[in-house]
Amino acid sequence: MQWIIFMLLLFISSVEMLTQNRWKKQASASLLENCTGCILCSEDNGCITCHHRLFLLIWRDGIRQFGMCVHTCPPGYFGVRGLEVNRCTKCRSPSCLSCFSRDFCMKCKDKFYLYKGQCFRQCPPNTAAQPGSRECKETCEPGPWSEWSACTHETRTCGCKWGVETRVREAPEAAREEGAACPALQESRRCRMKKHCPGGEHPVG
Repeated sequence: MQWIIFMLLLFISSVEMLTQNRWKKQASASLLENCTGCILCSEDNGCITCHHRLFLLIWRDGIRQFGMCVHTCPPGYFGVRGLEVNRCTKCRSPSCLSCFSRDFCMKCKDKFYLYKGQCFRQCPPNTAAQPGSRECKETCEPGPWSEWSACTHETRTCGCKWGVETRVREAPEAAREEGAACPALQESRRCRMKKHCPGGEHPVG
C-alpha cells in the first residue's frame, strides 16, 4: 500500500515538474521575442534599455507600460536621440501621423489638413485645402482697387490723343510671405488724353 502511495506521489510530482518546465519554456520564448534588441529586459515590462542604434518605444495600457526596441518609431511618434537612450516620443496631437517635435506635425491622419505644423479638419480662413498633399495653402484675396491714375503717354498728361491709366490693389501680407498665387494686382486701360496742353506741356510729377 505504501508503495502505491509513493508511486502516486512521484507521478503527481513529475506532472507538476513537466508543467512548470513547459511554462518556463513558453515564458522564456515570449520574453526572448519581446526583448529583441534589448540590453536590459524585464519579463513584466519588456525592454528597459536598447542597443545604441535602436529607439526605446514605451506602450502604455492604463498604469502598465511595456518597452520595445525598434529601428524606426511608429506613426504618431518621433525619435529623439539621447546620450544614454534613444526614445520614441508621442506626438501631442492625436490627429498627427508624423511629427518633427511634440507640437509640430509634418503629416496628418486622413480627413485632416496640415497648416503650419498643426492638423485641422477644415482649413483656417484665407487658406484653401490641397487634396493632393492634404495641406492648407494661403489664398490671396487682394484689397479694393485704387482710383485710376492720371491718363498719360510717356510721362505726358496732354498733347497726345491716347494714353494709359492704371489702378492697383494690395495683396495681404500673409499671402505675400507664403508666396501664394495672387490674381492681378495691377491693371491698365487705354484712355483719351487732352490733345492740347493749356499753357504748355505738363509732364507727370
